[in-house]
Amino acid sequence: MTQITIKTPQMKKGSYKIEIGANTLNSVLAKIQADFPQKKLYIITDSAVAKAGHLKTLLAGTDVLSYVIDPSGEVSKNINTVISIIEDMETRSLGRDSVITALGGGTVGDIAGFAAAIFKRGIPVVQVPTTTVSQADSAIGGKTGVDSSMSKNAFGAFWYPAAVFIDVTTLMTLQENEYLSGLVESVKHALIADAKYLEFIEKNIDRLKACDLEILEQIAVYNCNIKGRIVEDDPTEKNLRRVLNYGHTIGHAVESASYFRLLHGQAVAIGMVGAAMMEIEMGIGTQERLKRIESILKKLSQPTRIPADLPKEKIIDLLRRDKKAVNKWPKFVLLEKEGKVYKQGDQFAVDVNQTVVEKVLDQLYKPV
Repeated sequence: MTQITIKTPQMKKGSYKIEIGANTLNSVLAKIQADFPQKKLYIITDSAVAKAGHLKTLLAGTDVLSYVIDPSGEVSKNINTVISIIEDMETRSLGRDSVITALGGGTVGDIAGFAAAIFKRGIPVVQVPTTTVSQADSAIGGKTGVDSSMSKNAFGAFWYPAAVFIDVTTLMTLQENEYLSGLVESVKHALIADAKYLEFIEKNIDRLKACDLEILEQIAVYNCNIKGRIVEDDPTEKNLRRVLNYGHTIGHAVESASYFRLLHGQAVAIGMVGAAMMEIEMGIGTQERLKRIESILKKLSQPTRIPADLPKEKIIDLLRRDKKAVNKWPKFVLLEKEGKVYKQGDQFAVDVNQTVVEKVLDQLYKPV
């Protein structure tokens, strides 16, 4: 068991803990109850997580109230789901003395965190991530939100977890494509912050693909330390935290254009290749780095090109609508080298001419 403390000056407590281990899920609820005595617990999960048996394991024979989102996945990540959750909590006479536990992947964590942020003007949320994406990224940083009919995370709030409990054993129940695509966030962390971590991933990629629990625990520690350090320095994404968007700007557009046929990690993989191509176009990248990134992603069975049936015009339109866009065009996170993000002045998200982006999009449609 490894414990990491993340400082959050904006929270009343000033910090929250992350516990990382294996085969720990059946003891998590007792720890939450000990951390929040006299509080009423309410678990939010989804049908896929419940079917995998994780809700039963977490409950450990108790009768804690729960809400199961159905269907699972991005299709339910909308404001109507949040309304249903809040009205269910009211129907069950829950109030400000409640604590929400988010059991599931990034979608569950985002929905549950957003519901916690707005229910009765805010109640605590504990994150119990069960996917490679959520354990690496989304459960850690306090970003919550749901999609509009036009873009990802159009409704949202910064709402930091009261605690995070990671049991890497839960990853063994994921479908292979979901498990492998989620590892893209780990590759992203290595590229933006730690060249030695990138080497660790390359060295242990076969053990990663085999769900080796020892390696998964080490990966979780790397990820939580990297993301935790960035979040501590920039809790509300004024500058440094934007480095976490590496590959995500094009990635989110591709993901939305596919109507979420592509998994988040698959879309971000394409976005990271696009970022590496932009770096070359701007004279700050190399073919060697591009090939290295493509090689890692291919070993993880991830796409590196935009599917031909996704219209370029749709992707450009989505880029203009990106929630971080200024004057209808986003900035991009790029690398100076492996483990270090490129800056313009003191800014980590930089201007890239639309002509360059369109040229890169054209390259991303060409088959490898």
